[in-house]
Amino acid sequence: MTNPVGGFDHVIVGVADLQAARQTYQRLGFTMSPRGRHIGWGTANYCIMFGADYIELLGIVDAAQFTNNLDKRLAESGGGLFSVTYTTADADAAFEALKPLGAEPPKQLKRLLELPEGTVEPAFELVHLPPQATPGAPGFVIQHLTREMVWRPEWQVHANGAVGIASVSVRVADPGAAAKAYGKLFGEDAVALSAAGMMVRVGEGELYISPTGPDEPEGPVGFEVKTSDLKQTEAALKESGVRFTGEGETLRVDEADACGAALSFSAGPARPGV
Repeated sequence: MTNPVGGFDHVIVGVADLQAARQTYQRLGFTMSPRGRHIGWGTANYCIMFGADYIELLGIVDAAQFTNNLDKRLAESGGGLFSVTYTTADADAAFEALKPLGAEPPKQLKRLLELPEGTVEPAFELVHLPPQATPGAPGFVIQHLTREMVWRPEWQVHANGAVGIASVSVRVADPGAAAKAYGKLFGEDAVALSAAGMMVRVGEGELYISPTGPDEPEGPVGFEVKTSDLKQTEAALKESGVRFTGEGETLRVDEADACGAALSFSAGPARPGV
């Protein structure tokens, strides 16, 4: 049976100051979508859209409302890569396939997207996963019901040449056990050894699992963004005065310049829009 869970849908970067984070990622050469508000919650976001996936900057705009524990996580870490989510074309099928792993039934939600021509309400369905299903990276599976509202061509053109998410890195105490858990989600044949520990094929992307070092907590660490032209990326970073280091075919940005996330760029093709 075909796995109803596909590749990365988006990564979530938790930020203490949403407007400042927006400016930070614009400085990195990304185009930002308009602000979104989660209906009935005290959180809001800005998204960086690619052909098939995206980066979400998530912050609190009303601390008196429900924040889904974002306030606690920000108090603990100050911000950074918080969650990794996966795409599906059928939330019901994903739930049935993941029920043995402890998945919750699909829940339909909406958010407010503040467009110049007026506010719209993108809708989506979430299938939440228990922590043991995705060690080191809290996450969920998502089906977008109104893709045309958020995957707009003009939002997918970035000064740094970015075209998609290539990989995500997490740290766990036991990479072998974590790889087995992800093998249940994506198939045992998706798991392989890597230089730093274990690697899981997630659709067309890769999830790297490394062991925690002394005094290092478990959790997501960072992500790699594919770019159509690494020289264009380098030029955009230099123009904005962003610090980076070059390592082979990879450019790495200081975590302080990416809201606490370990961000890198590498050359690679875009995933087709879905």
